[in-house]
Amino acid sequence: MTTPTSAGELLQLVRTGQASTRKALQERSGLSRSTLTARLEQLQVAGLLTEGGQEDSTGGRPARQLRFDEQHAVVLAASIDTTHAEAAITDLGGRVLGRRAGALRVADGPEPVLDRIAEWFEELRAEAGRPVCGVGVSVPGPVEPGRARVTQPPIMPGWDGYPIDGHLGARFGAPVLVDNDANLMALGVHRARYPDSAALVVVKVSTGIGAGLVLGGEVFRGIDGGAGDIGHIRLPGHSDARCLCGSLGCLAAVAGGGALAARLTELGLPTESGSGVRDRIAAGDPLAVRLAEVAGRQVGEVLATLVCVVNPGVVVIAGDLAEPHFVAGVREVLYRRALPRATQHLRVEIGGRGEGMAVAGAVAMVVDTVFAPAEVDRCLA
Repeated sequence: MTTPTSAGELLQLVRTGQASTRKALQERSGLSRSTLTARLEQLQVAGLLTEGGQEDSTGGRPARQLRFDEQHAVVLAASIDTTHAEAAITDLGGRVLGRRAGALRVADGPEPVLDRIAEWFEELRAEAGRPVCGVGVSVPGPVEPGRARVTQPPIMPGWDGYPIDGHLGARFGAPVLVDNDANLMALGVHRARYPDSAALVVVKVSTGIGAGLVLGGEVFRGIDGGAGDIGHIRLPGHSDARCLCGSLGCLAAVAGGGALAARLTELGLPTESGSGVRDRIAAGDPLAVRLAEVAGRQVGEVLATLVCVVNPGVVVIAGDLAEPHFVAGVREVLYRRALPRATQHLRVEIGGRGEGMAVAGAVAMVVDTVFAPAEVDRCLA
């Protein structure tokens, strides 16, 4: 950030923990005391900033602490997966005030799915009784940056180009932001667990496979949202595996939860989805366990290249197949194939199914956008 001068930039310093007193803000900004006071009063009158409590004193009068008012409004956030969805209402610090979840098939199309999400949101908003500043939605498909809609999603029939923001925005009178689930899981994990990590990767392995990358504290999306789409990297020797994208040999068609479910079904163990594969593994089914270990190794082959390129400090495996047998296969191949220099400080961890991670990322996305310095200054004006 350049030297802060506007009220929005001052709020950003307080919100991100870079400054918490008037003295610290004055030192960072170079503003006169009167100008600083006037801009802080703007933020306080708008309900964005509070002042109270005191820093530990090292001599002299203790300084009163400035805080971003996280109770000023609420965020509505939803995580939509292939067969399940979750909705939550949180304060601006991400603390969950209420939650709804249930079975919901993304393949049923945008209108029934979003109508159900909106019903949950209405219930949660009524319970919270506070203004909604924004809506964040996580979806299992590619999203072009800056557009609240998915683009040619392989596992979301009927959703291509559908205006998610139009469907939800008018109903809740707030901006609607949408991103890919792996991106938002990565953002949520980074903010909650590894805020100091310069490079972090979350790999979601459910029906499909995708990765979210947080580099320098920001989600890296590429030029049109395609970064991290590792599920469509082709594996040699699997030309018979047809992917939902239409190609042959994609990683998702070989090692994704949908592919493993189909294989188990062919072998006489009817399984509908990646979630069903996980249930069979948890029950100790030896065939499911063996398939998960092999799939983990195949994902590890692709991640070995990604790790050498990105050099992350943490790789988190999340989704339906984020369980010990699968992750053991990932670690086995990843550490053997990647350069020692790229793995000597690398941690590979299990992140669970990841719905809460995606919701947390959706909340962070909304708060970062709605309370960006330029947006705050525009609203104050």
